[in-house]
Order: sequence, then C-alpha cells, then structure tokens
Amino acid sequence: MTELDEQGRPEPPLAADEAATLLGFLDYQRATLAWKCAGLGSDGLSTRAAASSMTLGGILKHMALVEDGWFSRSLHGREYHSPWDTVDWTADSDWEWHTAAHDSPEELRAIWQEAVDRSRSLVDDALTRGGLDQLAQRTWPDGRAPSLRWILCHMIEEYARHNGHADLIRESIDGETGE
Repeated sequence: MTELDEQGRPEPPLAADEAATLLGFLDYQRATLAWKCAGLGSDGLSTRAAASSMTLGGILKHMALVEDGWFSRSLHGREYHSPWDTVDWTADSDWEWHTAAHDSPEELRAIWQEAVDRSRSLVDDALTRGGLDQLAQRTWPDGRAPSLRWILCHMIEEYARHNGHADLIRESIDGETGE
C-alpha cells in the first residue's frame, strides 16, 4: 500500500528494488507538479513570476512533451503523435511554452495526464522486456543511447527543476507554499 503525504502525493518507497525506487520518486515529482497546478483556472496557469516568461500551464505542456519525448519517442522509437506531430519545431523550438496560454486549464491538465499515463505504460513494458539496462531505440547523434535507468533519473531531475519554478510561480499567485 502506497503512503500518501499531506498533499496526497505518493511517498517513494523507503526500501524497494531500484526500479520501484526510481518510479516512486518520479511519481512523487509528477504529483508535486499536479499539486502546484491544482485548482487554478486560466489566469493562474498563465501567471508569470518576476522576469521569467514561464507559466504553470507552460510547465504542464512542456512536461507532457518531455514525457512523450523520452518514453515514447526515445525509449520506444515511436514518432510524435498529436499535438507534437504537427509542430514546426525548427520555426519555434519552444512551441509548447508559447502555445500553453491558448489552451484551457482542462486541455493542459489532460494533455499532461495522458502523457503521464502513456509513459507509465511504456515504462512497464520496457521493464518487462529489458529492465533498467534497456537502451533507448533512438540514439544520440554520436550513436550512444541512454538506458531506461538514465532516462528515469533524468525525468526525476527534469520534474524537480521545474517543480522549483512551479513553487515560485504558485506562491506569486496565491501565497500557497510547501515542498
């Protein structure tokens, strides 16, 4: 049984195998982003803090792209699907950040949650087929490929970094704070 903290986030296991520990920390970071965005409408998800152009809506859409990019595209070698498949990334490499303000809160939450759900399924499949040592099907330009272990660690880092941004933005909106 997974313990939940006071914000409803699943606590990472204290004593588990490597895969369960990594997935526990990743799910904790995902739940932290969901908490920071909870209860906000369009104005809240479009709010910026200080000189940054970053918004909570932008973070949600960016993390949906990152989820699909690493787990679907890199790890499993699949092509992007909607909405990423129609974007001219050369014309706007930050498209997800720039377009988030045009999406409703429901659309932003849905695109992120759908990406998380796909990622969980794809990781489960990868763990069954090759474990944490499985290499991504898409290689880097130099021919190397990261392992699933590396991808999971990177995703934990990516969420943790953006959750720090989310803390600052959320506090600027309504004063809500917390780890």
